[in-house]
Parts: sequence; structure tokens; C-alpha cells
Amino acid sequence: MNIFLKKYNTPFDAIPFDKIRLEDYEPALREGMKVENEEMAHIADNPEAPTFENTIEAMEQSGELLGEVSEVLFNLISAETNDELDELAEKMSPILSDHANDIMFNPKLAQRVKEVYESYTSGKQPLDSLTTEQQQLLRDTYLGFVRSGSYLTKDKQKRLKQIGNEMSKLDLQFSQNKLKEINAFTLHITDEADLAGLPESAIEAASIAAKEHFKSSPFKGDKRGSWLITLHSPSMSPFMTYSSRRELRKQVWMAYNTICTHDNKQNNTQIVKRIVDLSREEAQIMGYNNYADYVLEERMAQNKENVYKLLHQLIEAYRPTALKELEDIRQMAHEMEGDDFELMPWDMAYYSNKLQEKLYNINSEMLRPYLELSRVKEGVFGLATKLYGITFRQNRDIPVYHPDVDVFEVYDRDGSFLALLYCDFYPRKSKKSGAWMTSYKGQSIDKDGVNHRPHVSLVMNFTKPTETKPALLTLGEVETFLHEFGHALHEMFSNCQYEELSGTNVYWDFVELPSQFMENFAIEKDFLSTFARHYETGEPLPDELIQRIIDSRNFGVAMGCLRQVSFGLLDMAYYTLDHELDDNIEAFEKEAWKEAVITPSVPGTCMSVQFSHIMAGGYAAGYYSYKWAEVLDADAFSVFKQHGLFDAATANSFRQNILSKGATEHPMTLYKRFRGQEPTIDALLERNGINKTEKK
Repeated sequence: MNIFLKKYNTPFDAIPFDKIRLEDYEPALREGMKVENEEMAHIADNPEAPTFENTIEAMEQSGELLGEVSEVLFNLISAETNDELDELAEKMSPILSDHANDIMFNPKLAQRVKEVYESYTSGKQPLDSLTTEQQQLLRDTYLGFVRSGSYLTKDKQKRLKQIGNEMSKLDLQFSQNKLKEINAFTLHITDEADLAGLPESAIEAASIAAKEHFKSSPFKGDKRGSWLITLHSPSMSPFMTYSSRRELRKQVWMAYNTICTHDNKQNNTQIVKRIVDLSREEAQIMGYNNYADYVLEERMAQNKENVYKLLHQLIEAYRPTALKELEDIRQMAHEMEGDDFELMPWDMAYYSNKLQEKLYNINSEMLRPYLELSRVKEGVFGLATKLYGITFRQNRDIPVYHPDVDVFEVYDRDGSFLALLYCDFYPRKSKKSGAWMTSYKGQSIDKDGVNHRPHVSLVMNFTKPTETKPALLTLGEVETFLHEFGHALHEMFSNCQYEELSGTNVYWDFVELPSQFMENFAIEKDFLSTFARHYETGEPLPDELIQRIIDSRNFGVAMGCLRQVSFGLLDMAYYTLDHELDDNIEAFEKEAWKEAVITPSVPGTCMSVQFSHIMAGGYAAGYYSYKWAEVLDADAFSVFKQHGLFDAATANSFRQNILSKGATEHPMTLYKRFRGQEPTIDALLERNGINKTEKK
């Protein structure tokens, strides 16, 4: 019996990962499409006049089986994939795209939605007879049809379908190519001298990686040892930061920055061009000049002019400081290597770290012994308890998709069940790089008033335990944990009627506010003191070390800002095109972001071909969102700083006005209700130590 097609009989109706077979997916997806088609036919062919209840609400509550199976399949494509699963996704993606298009291009359905929308907007039906959330659902449903081309001619609809099908294949292929390229590279070190500069934790991790890699075919070379460096962040990042072997740093840096540029099946150059061209064509069919115009109409930013205004504001404010930071790093390199030394990109992390040690006597390795993962987890969960009163209880009886995954039941202040939280912390070859939050089940309230709580998953790639040490994190990894946990809180606190509007289903330039907001706590003494203890001695993180963390918080902040802005400029350059992209991708990229790039350019390198966010991750014409949300998060956190870090009233206001509302109202309305005013860039500049005179 197909596990998807029967009652799960698991705690909280959790996904029975241990019972899912590869052969279950396709039949379940096809059954899900069949059921949803029947549901849509029932709505479209309803002889009764279209109403909010029998059309808008009925549509929102359809497709449950298809949604659940799709969530499982595509979440595992990112977190625990294999060739068979990839092939299945590649086969089903265009079929699922066709199915979605058939619904949106159903003329009867589109007409019913239009009639309901116009009956309320014309005044025929009183708009205030609907709740605020229902009004939002009505608007979003109608705009969904409009923005999908449902009211266009059949020829245009046919072309939009073709574009949708091709894009679904390209997105998947882009991601698969990147993962294969990352997994294909290894730097195999056999001479212990080539480990110079690396901390013990990195050496031990490299040794374990070599043992795992050569398990099937043992290495029979140099008996002095065997260590493996990969392009996965927990391996590559410490190597680039601490290795004193410049040629090896260059080798690793070049490998990463030439991913998907090689003359092989994983080359993403043509895929980038095709994705950009299809996006532009889709927007122009819809009546827009370019894809950015189409996307930004439904964002807080509203238009490309406002996006560029923010990006250029940031360049103007941060560039002088960034140039000084770069010069300081260059001087550090000259101090160590001589005045003839030419600083290159593969040197930046190394000499930046040396400068940070010189200025503040601190580096990420000093903090690792105090940031053991289980304690960090207690600290992050404890922060949520302190702010919002929620508690976490591990449940080992809930099935997981990999042994590394832990599951927690989350309970609200009053003891009611809030959510399931899956935590998947360590890298593996079957998992994408990076970190993300996703859901297996969304939150909604049914007609009987039952509040269906979400099942949320945190997926990261943290430093793994070794044979002699537990998983010890860097402060950067703690910030990543807090970031993704912020997304999880947004999902777990959701208290909306409709799943379509719940949790993180908000504007892209608002979705990063809850996540980036949480990062602020990472360097707060009152937070660190709750969990940061030496994994061997139990000694708390010394106050003077915490002070050094605080003192160094803005080290390199301006260069970091320009880096993010450069990505935003590249994104906008692609998606403001009103003509076919026929340029050389590498040349186009370097021209697009030149205003924000202050480090040397290296021929042959290209980011676009691995820029998953804007090519296969939903951030096309939206990468600026990170900086947009950073303005919001700095402004919001200033309220906590003003009233007290753990002030219950402030936390409750943030929960009630931001975290629980989903997309039930416009995000600026929600933000102003919490903050009392619109945000300004001032709090961000103050937090980053940027002089206001530089802002102008």
C-alpha cells in the first residue's frame, strides 16, 4: 500500500519517512493531481453563483494530497537526495508545472474568481463583510490568476505553459549541476606540512573526511597521513581562513569560483542565459517591460527605482569604510610578506583573520570550545523560551529521513502544542550546501475551528563531531542557526486561517526580517552567558572574550555590505533586461556589479553559474531583500535594545504583529503596528558603526 495514500498513524500525523519507498512518489503525485482536478472541476462547474465560500475559499482548501507529497519530494531533493530521486523530480517537474497551469488557465475557474473579486471591489457585495484575512485571500487569489496570464489569449497562455515547463526543468538542472560540481572536487593532502596554519579541529575534520572518502578504496600512498579538503563550507571556510599554504588556498578558491564553468555536463552558462531570457519573455507576455517590473509590483520595494535607491544608498554610505578595511588588510599582508606582495581574493580571508587577531586578539577558533552544538541548541531554544515562553521536547519516536535528524515537539506558553521542529545539522554528499528552513506541513484553521499546527525543518551544514570532539561551532555558525531559527519561529507562531497566507508565505523582501532579527542576539552578553561554556571544563565564556567579540562585531562589516550589494546589483542587471541576453556571462557579471566590487577580478571565475538564489531559488529580482530586511531588522531590534533585550511586552508585540500574521495584511502595515513608524536606515548605520557624515 502506498504510504502517502493512507493514514500515517504517526505522532502528530508526522511524515512517515521510514516507510516511504521511491516507487510511492509518482503514483501519489498523480493521484494528488487527479484529486485536485476533481476538486477544481467541482468548483468550476458549480451551478450556483460564485461566492467567496464556494470559489475562493474552496480553491484554497484544495490540493492537500498533492501539496504534501510535493513538499516531501522536493524537500528531500535538497536535504537527502540520490540519482533516482533526482531523475524522478526531473520527470515529474514539467508534469506538475502543466497541472498547475491547467488550473490557472481553466476559463470557467478564472471567470468565477473574477466575478467574486469584482462583486466586492464594485461595491455589489460589502467588502467589510469579509475579515481582513479573507479580503487578502480574495485579492491574492484574483491577482494570482491575473499574474499567471489567466485572462490572456490562448496563444499567450500556451507560451506561458511552455515557459513554465522549461523553467521547472532548468531550475532543477541548475541545482543538480552545482551539487555535483561541489561533490566532485577534493584537495587530497598527504604531506603534513601542507596543513600549516590549520587549527586542530580542521585537521581532525579533514582526516575524518579522508577516511570516509577512501573507505571503499583505501588510500595506499604516503604513510604520513591523508587529509581531505572539500568545497563544503565546514571544510573550505577554515581552510581559506587559516591555511598558510597560499598555492593550496588558490587551488581551493579557484575550484569554488569556477564551479559549473567547465567544459562538461555540469556547465551552467547556457542554463543561466536561458533562465534569464525565459523570465524576461514571461514578463513581457504579461505586459511588463522586464522581469523585475513584474516581480517588484508585489513586493514592499514596489519598483526597481526603490531597489536601486537602497543599493546606491548603501554603496555611498559603506564604500569609504570598505576601502579603508581593504587597505588595512593589504597593509597586514605587506607587514607579513613584504611590500611587493599582491593581495588576491584567495588571500582575503587569511590576512583578514590575521588583522582581526592583531586588532582584537580574537578569531573564530578561540570561540569554538565554548560553542558546542548541543549547548548552542539549548541556548537558542532557551532564547525562544525567554522571549515567548515556548518549550521544546525531543521525540525520538517520530520518523526521520536521515539518522542525523532530531525532532522536537514545541509547546506554547499555555502548554498547547505549537509545532514539530526537525533539526538536520551536518553536511553530507546527499545534501545541498548552505542553510535553510522549510516546512512539511503548513499552519491553518479549518471550518471546525481546529488549528492545524506546522511541521517545520531546519537544515544546515555545520562542522561535524570528530573522533575526539563534539560538534564545535564558530560564531558565524551560531548566527546561521539563529537566522534559520528566526524563519522557523515565523512559521511556528503562525496563527492564520488560510495556509496560503500563513507563516513565511509573505513578500520576499519581508520574509528575511524575522530571521535576520534573530542574528542580533549572537553577540549579546546576556544571551551568550546562558549557554556558552567550555565543552571540557564547563567554564563560562570569559567576559573579556565576550567584550572582544563585541568590540570586533563590525570588523569587515562594510566590505561584507558591499559584497551583498554587489549580488543585488547582479540580480537586478539580469532581470531588468528588456532584450535577449547575448553577452558573455563572465563579462556581463563583472560589469553589473563593478560599482560595489573593490577587490581584484580574476579571469575565468563566475558567480552567476552557481548563484542558486536568483537562478533556482525564488530570489530572481529579489536578492536586494536581504539588505532591505536588514534595514528592518536593525530598526526592529533597536526597540528591544531600548526596552530591554528580553522585555516580554516588546517580544509579545513582535510575535503578535509580525510573527503570527503571515501575509494576512500588507507587511508595512504590520511593521508600523509593531514599530509605530516606518523604518529608516539610521539604526543599521548606527549598529554597523558607519559615520552619519558618510551617509549624506
